[in-house]
Amino acid sequence: MSSLAAQPARGFPDETYTRINQVGEGTYGQVFKARAERSGALVALKKIRMEAEKDGFPVTAMREIKLLQHLRHPNVVRLHEMMVSKGSIYLVFEYMEHDLNGVLQHPSIEFSAAHLKSLSRQFLRGLEYLHKKSVLHRDIKGSNILLSNHGILKLADFGLARFYAKRRADDYTNRVVTVWYKPPELLFGATRYGPEIDMWGAGCIFLELFTRRPVLPGNSEIHQVQVIYDTFGALVPPSEWPEVEALPWYDFVKPVTTYRPTLSASMFARWLSPAALSVAWALLAYNPARRATASQALSMPYFTHELPKPEVPAGLLTAVEGEWHEFESRRARKARG
Repeated sequence: MSSLAAQPARGFPDETYTRINQVGEGTYGQVFKARAERSGALVALKKIRMEAEKDGFPVTAMREIKLLQHLRHPNVVRLHEMMVSKGSIYLVFEYMEHDLNGVLQHPSIEFSAAHLKSLSRQFLRGLEYLHKKSVLHRDIKGSNILLSNHGILKLADFGLARFYAKRRADDYTNRVVTVWYKPPELLFGATRYGPEIDMWGAGCIFLELFTRRPVLPGNSEIHQVQVIYDTFGALVPPSEWPEVEALPWYDFVKPVTTYRPTLSASMFARWLSPAALSVAWALLAYNPARRATASQALSMPYFTHELPKPEVPAGLLTAVEGEWHEFESRRARKARG
């Protein structure tokens, strides 16, 4: 298997890889666990739907291939090659046994404080690398964060990702980021943004690692604003975020009050230490200009001084029976009724 095929490989995927079982599904298509016939290595075979593509090659697949050709980091998933067959494109990735949603929903997996610090540090290091490479992920969520049995965490699914201009503010589409992880500025209609939109999602994921449940589960974009206010308090005064009043949808969903409680006084204090809460607070700043970068978060006392030191959860995940992605977890819940 080549490290990366810039051109489509010849032949059909089933001639090179043997599918084992399905491990994921989305609007893009399906993901299968598969085995390479020659090497015996396990891979993730991502089948991209093309039925709705009038212009041929899907934009999301093009983006993912283009970006991943430029990315090499221990905390970013590796694309091995791509293949084309009639009606479908297949992207072949390194195989990861779990995703964060599946693991957090598993009843017998209990991460220690050291494990949580390792996972959050790996996650932020992956984001730090992307942003240094001028890449916005734009779809941070648990099912796009993969885990190996050895406790290694990797960011995945770059179908909505794009390169961004560091030295100027460009207009980008607002229709990105799953609603539970969408930052206030996007909910208010912003189209000029940068890495800070990923960092809001990082703050949500950081809290989810500790609480093991979605932190802001809104059912629509309008409802999501209310969920944010109900959880973290109403928006800060415009004097602390003057640009917010100019955002196109702000007047439709602006808060009634300007009071905001501190995160340490909220429900999260039962799971997070004060140092960990400081990280969450920095990542979840309403004003994107004041939101912590990945590098800034990694330099905070939770990571640099507070004990315990990070410990990769290798043995814990190896001992788990089966493999746990959101897809399997959902299927298991349906089976239980």
